[in-house]
Amino acid sequence: MFVSGQASVDFSNSTFLSGTIEEETARTLDNIKAIVEASGTTMDDVIKCTVHLSDINDFKAFNEVYSRYFTGIKPARTTVQSALFAGIKIEIDAIVKLPKCKVNVYG
Repeated sequence: MFVSGQASVDFSNSTFLSGTIEEETARTLDNIKAIVEASGTTMDDVIKCTVHLSDINDFKAFNEVYSRYFTGIKPARTTVQSALFAGIKIEIDAIVKLPKCKVNVYG
């Protein structure tokens, strides 16, 4: 499953929630976690993340929060500095390994 770029957004009203890099990272990863869990998987099934930081100097603070969300084998990750819209500090997309389908589509 491909989870498109997520940011620090309140899903209930689709507004960006700005804050420190730690706060925005936690909200972004909470959003990804909600999507991942809705698919019937866990954060342990995330195999790749691409992280866009508006300021690469925030990497250390971002990484401290990021590390708390992945307790098993860490997913492969690419982190780059990018010009992000709406003043957000971080955007993350993810690739998630889904379990094999056990449905017989041929009847």
